[in-house]
Amino acid sequence: MADPSSYRPSPGQIPDSPGVYKFRDEHRRVIYVGKAKSLRQRLANYFQDLAGLHPRTRSMVTTAASVEWTVVSTEVEALQLEYSWIKEYDPRFNVKYRDDKSYPYLAVTMNEQYPRVQVMRGHKKKGVRYFGPYAHAWAIRDTVDLLLRVFPVRTCSAGVFKNAARTGRPCLLGYIGKCSAPCVERISAEDHRELADEFSDFMTGRTGTYIRRLEKQMMDAADEMEYERAARLRDDIEALKKAMEKNAVVLADATDADLIALAEDELEAAVQIFHVRGGRVRGQRGWVTDKVEAVTSGDLVEHALQQLYGEETGDSVPKEVLVPALPDPVGPVQEWLTGRRGANVSLRIPQRGDKKALMETVARNAQQSLVLHKTKRASDLTTRSRALEEISEALDLDSAPLRIECYDISHLQGDDVVASMVVFEDGLARKSEYRRFQIKGFEGQDDVRSMHEVITRRFKRYLAEKEKTGEWVDDATGSTEPGDSGDGLGGPAGGLKDDDGRPKRFAYPPQLVVVDGGQPQVAAARRALDELGIDDIAVCGLAKRLEEVWVPGEDDPVVLPRTSEGLYLLQRVRDEAHRFAITYQRTRRAKRFRASPLDDVPGLGEARKQALLKHFGSLKKLRSATIDQICEVPGIGRKTAETIAAALALAAPAAPAVNTATGEIMEEEEPGTTADPSEEPVAAGSPDRRRGQET
Repeated sequence: MADPSSYRPSPGQIPDSPGVYKFRDEHRRVIYVGKAKSLRQRLANYFQDLAGLHPRTRSMVTTAASVEWTVVSTEVEALQLEYSWIKEYDPRFNVKYRDDKSYPYLAVTMNEQYPRVQVMRGHKKKGVRYFGPYAHAWAIRDTVDLLLRVFPVRTCSAGVFKNAARTGRPCLLGYIGKCSAPCVERISAEDHRELADEFSDFMTGRTGTYIRRLEKQMMDAADEMEYERAARLRDDIEALKKAMEKNAVVLADATDADLIALAEDELEAAVQIFHVRGGRVRGQRGWVTDKVEAVTSGDLVEHALQQLYGEETGDSVPKEVLVPALPDPVGPVQEWLTGRRGANVSLRIPQRGDKKALMETVARNAQQSLVLHKTKRASDLTTRSRALEEISEALDLDSAPLRIECYDISHLQGDDVVASMVVFEDGLARKSEYRRFQIKGFEGQDDVRSMHEVITRRFKRYLAEKEKTGEWVDDATGSTEPGDSGDGLGGPAGGLKDDDGRPKRFAYPPQLVVVDGGQPQVAAARRALDELGIDDIAVCGLAKRLEEVWVPGEDDPVVLPRTSEGLYLLQRVRDEAHRFAITYQRTRRAKRFRASPLDDVPGLGEARKQALLKHFGSLKKLRSATIDQICEVPGIGRKTAETIAAALALAAPAAPAVNTATGEIMEEEEPGTTADPSEEPVAAGSPDRRRGQET
């Protein structure tokens, strides 16, 4: 625990201007980001008597070891920079939205020649019209299924569309009238785009026009005694009305607004948002947040606004945002929202009428969300805590192992030997800290030596970095392939590997190392730690046969009851390590199988390799071709043809595949010879047919 006075800057050093500040801990990790109208006044509040601080603020300033700041011109710039840094550093003492998932939207891809209606998640793309978000993807599909009867817009993928255009046959939706089949030119591109525009207009709330138009067409058809057409139009009207019933009118003046409500207690807060477009509720989403800092309702609203609109622009930010409490001050936030929209945005508390009544409904949803979350979390926390305590007691540990690392070795009959490391913190998987290893110290199958090598490499890096910098750091850069560092230790995809306090770092040593195996593997892991002088990390192994827990130096295993929560947790950790290792091993094996003798020809790129395979049909036929025949391929000169022929002559052909049922030699292509890189040939008796022998 640090004394805040040890790193307190003198008042004269702190500027009296708007800015953003960062608190860092002793390892230089950013633990808190905040903004202020006056940096001097705000930071002075943190360095007063500890007894007068809020408990969470007191915990933060005693964890921190330094503070730094950045001066900006306006409070709006400070708001934007604060949002960017919170996203970048993920500070532990800032408000965290635990349910920050990607919600599904109904999207119309107006940026394509033939617009497509589909479900989309993630970042929004330019030229695509979005409606939502929805709580569930099935809700979107139900609505679309009803509307396609009236607006038969394309919903198929690009591959299906191209295949239908090539064969001249539409998909099933084209036959049953739920797609206008632009793929086979039943409708022109212009008419199809107009149909997509009408679909979008209906989704934005302009429903009355289409209903009245269809009713008039139905009456005209009845007058002309075209009863089948009239019945079809009647069914279309019913489908539209049914789709409209799914989004009842809640605000009579066709308002576009977002309503944000809170439900909170001392420790947590639930945020619920209703998206109202054209007077109808078009989407709903919600978060639950830990109140890890001293925050008011206005602060929570400000954080919710940052989360909701931080990456939105244009019409995605509505004209009106209704909230239960206003941020203090409200001016910069409202100005920031206006800048995101490009037009005025009203941020206010509803006082009366329909909007206040709807806000009460949103608040009830927030309250129910908080109650449901607490019920689930209480059970979850109790179970995890009991599991960790049982493991601690069974292994005679000084405290519960809050961080557990598990290692597993995977190979196929001694080939492609790899290892995995998975991390569980507080009983939950921490996937950002998973690692993958290639076994490089020797060839062949030896799980014990492999385990010794993996443990040695992982903790040797930890000791070296600790001695060098005095802090726990991630793997060095210089990776040789995606997910792998130069020493074969793979990092998480997209991991940030710098010394500036960013998240996803290999931050701490574990309290418990679990290996997948019995006495030999456990002894190897313990020996590796002893050779490195590490004696404060416990080691155990979980054997698959009887689910026995082995500890170093013991002749008999520790047997946990089958109903033990501790055993369940160890099994989950072990199974996750096994899954991660198998996935990596199969990836490497598939990559090796796709290798081709053409890969060794200097100067021969992917395009010309594909041209050769397309021209000859297979590597076998290319191998038997003359130099003159190879020269017939566009882009292949005589010198290159001679190099190709020489390389193929030196490469030994693969053994023929054999049908194990009949003994017949099968005419299959050699590995890596298919003209389509997405296809991987698998011969009878190949490793993919023997996955039961993988470990």
